[in-house]
Amino acid sequence: MHYQDKISIGKSGEETAVDFLRTKEYQIISRNYFSPYGEIDIIAIDENELVFIEVKTRNSNLETALNSVSLSKQKKLAKTASYFLLKNPRFEDMATRFDVIVILKNKNQIKHLKDAFLP
Repeated sequence: MHYQDKISIGKSGEETAVDFLRTKEYQIISRNYFSPYGEIDIIAIDENELVFIEVKTRNSNLETALNSVSLSKQKKLAKTASYFLLKNPRFEDMATRFDVIVILKNKNQIKHLKDAFLP
C-alpha cells in the first residue's frame, strides 16, 4: 500500500470516528493536534472528562489495530496530552482519559475502547 493510500484511509477513519463521537454527544475540541512529541488524532470532551483519542483504521483485523498502539506510542500520546494541557490551562482541572477507536472498514464496524491505557 502506498503512503498516500494510508493517509487517505487514516483520514477517512478519523472522519468516521468524529461522526461516531458526535452521535455520542462528545464535544470535539481538536483534531490532529501536533506537539514536539507526536500527534493526537482527536481531543474531545465526554461529559466532564477530557478525552485523548487515537484512531486506528484497518481493513478487518481488530487485534492488529489494537496492538499497533504500542507502549512507545502510548508514551508519545501521554507526552502530547501533557503538552496540550500545558498550552491549554483551561482544561488542566478536568479528569482525563485515553481512548482508542478502531474502524474496521471491511466489516463496517467501530470499536470504541474507553480508558484503553493509563499514561
